[in-house]
Amino acid sequence: MVQSLGQLSVAAKPPRSLWMDARVRFFRNKAAVVSLVILSIIILACIIGPWVLPHDFDAADWDAMSAAPSMANAHYWGTDEAGRDLLVRCLIGGRISLMVGILATIASVTLGIAWGAIAGFMGGKVDALMMRIVDMMYAIPYLLIAILLVTILGREFYLVVITITAFSWMDMARIVRGQTLSLRSREYVEAARSIGVSTTRIITSHIVPNLLGIVVIYTTVTVPGVILTESVLSFLGLGIQEPMTSWGVLIQDGTKVMDVSPWILLFPGALLSITLYCFNFIGDGMRDALDPKDR
Repeated sequence: MVQSLGQLSVAAKPPRSLWMDARVRFFRNKAAVVSLVILSIIILACIIGPWVLPHDFDAADWDAMSAAPSMANAHYWGTDEAGRDLLVRCLIGGRISLMVGILATIASVTLGIAWGAIAGFMGGKVDALMMRIVDMMYAIPYLLIAILLVTILGREFYLVVITITAFSWMDMARIVRGQTLSLRSREYVEAARSIGVSTTRIITSHIVPNLLGIVVIYTTVTVPGVILTESVLSFLGLGIQEPMTSWGVLIQDGTKVMDVSPWILLFPGALLSITLYCFNFIGDGMRDALDPKDR
């Protein structure tokens, strides 16, 4: 009797959904969890740190120019050549780099989903035309055009985001298009068509929700790529400009004085590297957690 009741309780236990199962599997991945914790600390430090530290990011301490890290004068990571506190500038630079990465990724993912879903669902000549445009975009040297656009349009924050977005949505479009081609022949899509549901409604209600897994995975690996692109542009002097800063700008400044003041290069370079590694490990964890073959 007890055994039968136990079997009944096990049988009555509701099955876990895909996202519940993915969450459990993700938190079993130690590298992904540690990376998530470290990344959260970096993000919180970039948001809160500049408000609680005693120095402004653009305030010069003329008595501590190129000063080494010290607890005595509250320049915990030292100062740059202009006497500006490096810790505050690294945190402000992190704000800018992370904002560029997140905003440009959201924009590029949104554009890529819309483009790929429409192309894949419509098929035929529409699909051929839209994907040929993507192929032509791929043929254009990405970094060269990004440098050209930044030079022509300017180096304001929002222009840097637009420039990076303009050439970072194609991969998402191709991935979504391939997934949509397999989804559009599913029974529930055919049923929606048969009862007269509009194409727009089918794409937004039936196609896109079933792409969320691959979108989440791709987003986590796109953010570090966008951050790195912004850092490269800023390192080349074509991204964020003074008095604002980013990790790329700080690394550029550090390379000029790395022989005499290595901390100016070490700290922003370490923050950038750790952030990129964290995003990559989180992306790997999300990929493994959402892989249906491993369920």
